[in-house]
Amino acid sequence: MHVNRDSRARRSALRRRALVGPLAVGLALGGTAAAPAFADHKEAAAAAAPQCSAAYQIEQKLSSGTTWRMCWRFESRSGVVLDDISYQPPGESQPIKVLNSAKLAQIDVPYDDGSVEYNDVTDYNFGDGLLNLTPDECPGGTIKTVKVATPFYSDSPNVNGLCATTRSRGHAYHLLSDANKTYQAQGKDLLLYTVNKVGWYEYITEWRFQDDGTMSMNAGATGSLSPDDYDAGDGRGWPIGKGAKAYATSHSHNIFWRLDFGLDGSSKTKVEQYDSKVSAPVGGQQAPTNKTTLTKVTKELAGDAKDMRWWRVVSTAGKNADGHPRSYEIVQGPTAKYPGRSFTQHDVYFTEYNKCEQYASGNPLNCGAGHGTSVDKWVNGQTLTHPIVWVNVGFHHIARDEDQQPMPVHWQGFSIAPRDVTAMNPLTPADLVGQNGHWR
Repeated sequence: MHVNRDSRARRSALRRRALVGPLAVGLALGGTAAAPAFADHKEAAAAAAPQCSAAYQIEQKLSSGTTWRMCWRFESRSGVVLDDISYQPPGESQPIKVLNSAKLAQIDVPYDDGSVEYNDVTDYNFGDGLLNLTPDECPGGTIKTVKVATPFYSDSPNVNGLCATTRSRGHAYHLLSDANKTYQAQGKDLLLYTVNKVGWYEYITEWRFQDDGTMSMNAGATGSLSPDDYDAGDGRGWPIGKGAKAYATSHSHNIFWRLDFGLDGSSKTKVEQYDSKVSAPVGGQQAPTNKTTLTKVTKELAGDAKDMRWWRVVSTAGKNADGHPRSYEIVQGPTAKYPGRSFTQHDVYFTEYNKCEQYASGNPLNCGAGHGTSVDKWVNGQTLTHPIVWVNVGFHHIARDEDQQPMPVHWQGFSIAPRDVTAMNPLTPADLVGQNGHWR
């Protein structure tokens, strides 16, 4: 199953250490480059190349012909942050800008017995817990050196902590044509990840970029169950030792990501919500009917996922070759939504850009008198002209015997999938490129 909890004393020591660290430190490759002059910007540059120095650029052309480009930097709270992300599939002459920035925005951990609640990103300087990776952990890839001014688990500020590699993901498609010819391709991904330790927990933060334009953001919790918390005797834990002893206290993990879209080089994107309603068959119909309705989201929104509901972020600056506006659909992952806090009661938030609003809860930045410190407080009726997307994925961890020792990785996450970014499947084989729309 999922994660662990360290002793209260160890957490307190980590918190004291985190609070004296810098708010943000630069990231250097090999410890030689200066920190990038790249900030969370209001308007994305439309240039083809990522807007950062070469030391902070990642460019990967996958074997299927798709190229991903982006910048990376380091924050002592969120860890590695990705900026200026673009996607160039085969057949596109220029990169297509997708995101201005993407980062982990909070890991909220409340305990079932009400004894404690942790903001692992903001209270403990999550980024400073970056761990060194071994070559075996990054097969076929490159481990980049991250400059961490106050590392918690490294004797050197140069932490070999960011893996950039490629992976196969299985079938990208399979088609048996009318001519009895089989078309199939194996999908390829660019994979970036880090491992950060917070007490007993170790979080694998993974960013996966597929050759079909899909991006997946995942956080995997592993490490060790805390032996100091084998004390749940009130029905809020699970026995993991011999007999009815060593009850591990149950708890939740509410993980937030913050996405700043810059589709086609513009931050002035639009948000749309789609809902489908199924009605019983009438008038001799063979099956129920299903009607899908569009709602334009023009004001800030705290959204709740439902069956047959989805959202997309739409470009106002570019269209595909069919003349359709490019967009990215938010694909929710499995979640156990935690009702105990106002900021965890919704699955997705759309807020108007504010540079001060960086973390979904316990936002430590001084945004002015009366400005809320959590994302739910920022939904106050503003018109959306530069939407920021916040995605919340929850998990309720009730420990099991198999969680020791070490604990298997449990993943939480979501994806954003291209919708009309290209006129056809970007991996379409040459024989089928004429089959766009009515082709018979």
